[in-house]
Amino acid sequence: MNYQHIIECALAEDVGSGDVTTQAVVAPGLEAEAYIIAKQELILAGTEIAEAVFRQLDKDIVWWTKCSDGTRAAVGEVVAEVAGQAQALLTAERVALNFMQHLSGIATLTATYVELLKPYNTKLKDTRKTTPGLRELEKYAVKCGGGENHRYGLFDAILIKDNHIAFAGGIGPAIKLARQNAPSGWSIEVETQSLEQVEQALTVGAEIIMLDNMDIDTMAQALELIAGRAKTEASGGITGEHIIEIAKLGVDYVSLGQLTHSAPAVDIHMQFMQDKQS
Repeated sequence: MNYQHIIECALAEDVGSGDVTTQAVVAPGLEAEAYIIAKQELILAGTEIAEAVFRQLDKDIVWWTKCSDGTRAAVGEVVAEVAGQAQALLTAERVALNFMQHLSGIATLTATYVELLKPYNTKLKDTRKTTPGLRELEKYAVKCGGGENHRYGLFDAILIKDNHIAFAGGIGPAIKLARQNAPSGWSIEVETQSLEQVEQALTVGAEIIMLDNMDIDTMAQALELIAGRAKTEASGGITGEHIIEIAKLGVDYVSLGQLTHSAPAVDIHMQFMQDKQS
């Protein structure tokens, strides 16, 4: 992953012209070691970027990963250890933990939904509803939680949505234009909000049909219409309360924006061992 610029921006935002408290209180040359501890059960993500944050301030830090990204950590489990200049560790601590808490929160929420979908053939996907500048990291965290990535951006897949349909004059014309102008061999996904639109999408041969904000009964009828002639994706307003109902219908994918835009950060703590003078 290319996250160096993200680290630089995060440290510049937090440290600014310098960590005045640490510089005033902690002697230069003092070395320290610290544990990074899970304070709740979680799926870990972000250890690599956390290490890079510390290394940005002290290139000679020593980092031990005790729990790999994508694995479950128990309450109180040490997920990593870090050793180096005490000033650097203290200054980098908050930024490093912010990344780990946010990304592990995404991975943990994703894993919760993946577990609910396990008995079925429905796969979980993320969306483009990500924090600006953090998309690569957040989509990585979704994968750590066992989910799949939808398109990365506007440049790597065709997804015809309601506004595209309106500008093109309907689903049929929109898909025809996409086939004429898109790279050869690309699959076309189209968003539908009614049974009539599903029929239109089938008529012009959409490879993936999104069933957007449909209730369970309408979605069931849509799947009967599609009858395996296209891949299907349920999206819009889906929560844990009815994701199982949707999966039972036989939808191929469920996409959830909340994986990245609403995942609560998890509790990860950094605890210093006894400092030692260098």
